[in-house]
Amino acid sequence: MSQSRAYAVHRVAGRTLFAVALCASFLISLGTGPGYAAKASDLHGKVLVGYQGWFRCPGDGSPKDAWSHWSKGAPAPETMSVDLYPDTSELKADSRCLLPGVTIGGKPAYVFSSFPKDTVEKHFEWMRSYEIDGALLQRFINSIAPQQAEGDTVLKNVRSAAEANGRVFAVEYDLSGAHPQTALQELQDDWKYLTGTLKITSSPAYLKDHGKPVVAIWGLGFGDASHLQDPALGLAIVKWFKDTAHVRVMGGVPAGWRTLSANSSSNPGWTAVYSALDIVQPWTVGRYRTLESADQWKDTHLIPDLALTRERGQAYMPVIFPGFSWHNLNRNTAENQIPRLGGKFLWRQAYNAKSAGATFVKIAMFDEVNEGTAIFKAASSRKDAPEPGYWLTLDADGEDLPNDWYLRLAAAISRMFRGTATTAPEMPLVAPTPENSGK
Repeated sequence: MSQSRAYAVHRVAGRTLFAVALCASFLISLGTGPGYAAKASDLHGKVLVGYQGWFRCPGDGSPKDAWSHWSKGAPAPETMSVDLYPDTSELKADSRCLLPGVTIGGKPAYVFSSFPKDTVEKHFEWMRSYEIDGALLQRFINSIAPQQAEGDTVLKNVRSAAEANGRVFAVEYDLSGAHPQTALQELQDDWKYLTGTLKITSSPAYLKDHGKPVVAIWGLGFGDASHLQDPALGLAIVKWFKDTAHVRVMGGVPAGWRTLSANSSSNPGWTAVYSALDIVQPWTVGRYRTLESADQWKDTHLIPDLALTRERGQAYMPVIFPGFSWHNLNRNTAENQIPRLGGKFLWRQAYNAKSAGATFVKIAMFDEVNEGTAIFKAASSRKDAPEPGYWLTLDADGEDLPNDWYLRLAAAISRMFRGTATTAPEMPLVAPTPENSGK
């Protein structure tokens, strides 16, 4: 997840063209991107992404010196646990990991490790270049100890990259698999460590809202056994962060939070938890699969959700996603399970969120290749991905798209939410062709 510095540019009458150019050059040198720096002071108009940062491989410098999240065991076509193939052509050698047993056009094939600083810096450079405001860095409650054992390297790199690139960041705790007896204490101890030892909230890039740091807590109120089932515990977590840690709490909640239905627990005690949140962030990945069902979602969920949160004085952050595919992770599922439709699916969700009244949005996710929701640079066509094995590439739906297509789309979404572009239902981008690209 990322954050940013806020730089003020004061226009003074009578300034020379040289001074203006010098000022612009200075801002660019600080990493503010093509036209603006994301302000860390509030959420308004922001487009944030989820950032996993959990990929590892042997030789990357991490303590375990092993493959993580790329495969179940040693990488092979039969063991891979990711679908979307990342484009690693811009990464430095220390960031890349050789995939054994596969090639691309007879040449070595690579993935990447999130551990090296260069990897995170490149990702945040992309966020800057494509006008993504920043990232919510995932911090899984059951991985806190291993992350601390790694020296919290990825978190430190995210902070550094966010500051250097004029982006913002915040911590998003994921409570999946949390133990009811220890969850509250683990969160309290870790937040004290993050703010006391690492001093992350002193970063000018750490996201704040209403003058307070933002902390996201994902996994409140889900009705399945892998999440906390006691609403009293959920409320105690939220109240500790609000009343003792003095932060703005963003709750990652089920899509059916408002009606206690669908993926939400039906226990009425969760209503008090949802009501106590400062910012409501419903998890919608996989809840609809077509343009038509995304439009229906606007009517059945977005509009009434926004009305309720406004009534309660809460903020509301819709979650949108480009598509979904986790065939390699779950071999009994279909390939390209929720098609991206060349970006139309993501754009329609963004338009629906904005036109319903949302003022900021989260894209799930930046680097989540396991479930095929990543929006960073990826292989354009099947010939750009390893053989053998199944890989989701950007031409899966029959369109010839550049490797940065979804970053380009994120930039367009950012402009729409900042109010510098029109809010319209049709995607504003046109896939490049020999005819319209001048080739």
